Amino acid sequence: MTQDDDASTPFDDLDRYLELPRVGGLALSPDGSRLVTTVQTLDAKRTGWTTAVWEVDPTGTAPARRLTRSRKGESSAVFSASGDVLFTSARPDPEAEKDDDEPKAALWLLPAGGGEARVVATAPGGIGGVLAARAADVVSVSAPVLPGAAGLAEDEALRKERTDRKVSAILHAGYPVRHWDHDLGPDEERRFAGSLGDGDRLDLRPLTGPGRQLDEHQADLTPDGGTLVTTWEVADPGAARRVTLVAVDTVTGQRRVLVDDPDADVFGPAVSPDGRWVAFGSETVTTPEQAPVVRLGLVPLDGVDADPEILADDWDRWPNTVAWLPDGSGLVVTADEDGRGPVFLLTFGDGGPGAGEPVVVERVTSDDAMFTDVRVAPDGSALYALRSSYTAPPEPVRIDLAAFEATGPAGGRTPVAADALRGPVPAPALPGTLTEVETTAADGARVRAWLALPEGTSADAPAPLLLWIHGGPLSSWNVWSWRWNPWLMVARGYAVLLPDPALSTGYGQEFVQRGWGAWGAAPFTDLMAITDAVEARPEIDATRTAAMGGSFGGYMANWVAGHTDRFRAIVTHASLWALDQFGPTTDHAYYWAREMTPEMAEANSPHRSVADIRTPMLVVHGDKDYRVPVGEGLRLWRELLTASGLPADDDGATVHRFLYFPDENHWVLAPQHAKVWYQVVLAFLGEHVLDADPELPAYL
Repeated sequence: MTQDDDASTPFDDLDRYLELPRVGGLALSPDGSRLVTTVQTLDAKRTGWTTAVWEVDPTGTAPARRLTRSRKGESSAVFSASGDVLFTSARPDPEAEKDDDEPKAALWLLPAGGGEARVVATAPGGIGGVLAARAADVVSVSAPVLPGAAGLAEDEALRKERTDRKVSAILHAGYPVRHWDHDLGPDEERRFAGSLGDGDRLDLRPLTGPGRQLDEHQADLTPDGGTLVTTWEVADPGAARRVTLVAVDTVTGQRRVLVDDPDADVFGPAVSPDGRWVAFGSETVTTPEQAPVVRLGLVPLDGVDADPEILADDWDRWPNTVAWLPDGSGLVVTADEDGRGPVFLLTFGDGGPGAGEPVVVERVTSDDAMFTDVRVAPDGSALYALRSSYTAPPEPVRIDLAAFEATGPAGGRTPVAADALRGPVPAPALPGTLTEVETTAADGARVRAWLALPEGTSADAPAPLLLWIHGGPLSSWNVWSWRWNPWLMVARGYAVLLPDPALSTGYGQEFVQRGWGAWGAAPFTDLMAITDAVEARPEIDATRTAAMGGSFGGYMANWVAGHTDRFRAIVTHASLWALDQFGPTTDHAYYWAREMTPEMAEANSPHRSVADIRTPMLVVHGDKDYRVPVGEGLRLWRELLTASGLPADDDGATVHRFLYFPDENHWVLAPQHAKVWYQVVLAFLGEHVLDADPELPAYL
């Protein structure tokens, strides 16, 4: 692979690609006059990332301007009720009595009227989860606290003792003990609240005590700041966990249960503008026979033993996020749909929320894109969001809600296109084009995909094909990914197929159910059907093909390897190999037990077909991957060399390769490691698909 400084797009050169700034997050001031986002860039050493807060003009008139700058970076920006910008950062506090050798993230305030940012809250373990009330000076934050500490002062003393004694041991009394890429404990998340009007610094009062109830929690504050509504984990039989919804008084810390469904987990609570209602998402607890069902729920905040109301129960889409219209007449919802992620409007009947009347669901946006971080203007005239797709990374946009509503009566309105604002980062030029393809599976199901094609591809100059299988499995190729980016492959001449097989979201409940508990059936045949259809196109060279995937996509890559030899090479990243081994060792084993019976796991385990693998494989795994433990990659590597249809020679020589990252996780995120990942993957594909000599960094 050649690194060309004069390449026509950033995707032709991995260093230039890593230099591209990355936009994330969006916050709108209470009066609707200011928007802020964050921009992530390479640090000075090019070995890590740093993030800064930028302001974007909601009218689209003025250019974006940078608000913060430091070596440590800033993140988690929100607005206070008075319009100040709150953010977290581990940068040095100029007013601190002494420097901290290992500073933790503190809460900073950047005044609305101008001036320097200042620290307003600290915690020994760092500050996160910042929430600000929309109509009061109340702020709530989260902080990790050791279980033996009654408060932050004791937490600081205990942390110092652990450090001085060089103790890293963790004594567990529950499950799970790991999550994705980090060990759980010994500290636990707790919520705190304080008032910005109390003085220069927040006097943080504890709202919750010891326990793991707030792991990965999601929360919202009432407009007056009097109540924190948060998800709350509880123990279930079989060392399982389930997520409920509680309300916590921000003065007394008194807690009461809002939603406790033994058959579902709660997520994404949003409090109504009048503080009377909470909208939330609900995902049913699965069984090996039944896939999850995701719905919107509504519960009164002051209700006692009130049964939640399920909204739009006949809407065959899974809601991702929810926000309220300012007058409480409806909900703004995002959901996957047909390889996109539009914005939808759910309008209540004349009786308003809680009346039990049918709601009207309408698609608001017409863009072929995914919308995230949706914020509603205080007058209800517009929405602000980040828009992305596989043609452009996230950018801030304005959605004219008034124009949408003017197209007709509720239930008959026409979707509108979002207008790009003057964001901090221009979209990069692409080395090709994106088109949409589909086919019909043997059972009659429609299977669709995106197909990225290199510039100049034609019947006279067909491109080799790379089938890229998404992870999840409950997900979709519908949003830009910096980590899994097809344009880096397109820039090297590959056509990249991004299909959504059975189990993908955005196609209805039945499409998910088709693959539930049978990963090796419909998901596999869907992938082969869409590959057949694309290989029949004249601009595709069907004699030069490869397949790759990560996580569930890695599972499917392994399954493909054992069930067809149509591909010249296969790349499997963070992949499930032996399901009997994976089930008890993954970080949340109880979830896996709900997904497949032992018999299902045996029938769908790729390792059973190792003898039929005759395709060169590149195995990639990070040692800090706790979702798919490294034992999967180690066993796959051993069995490829000893038991596959393409074993190592007697002298140990093999066409297979194993790329191992001792200190990386499920995704491989460090900039230079991500670069190595693409270098090795492209070299392996080039050797076997393009018959090119592999070029690898000497330091490998």
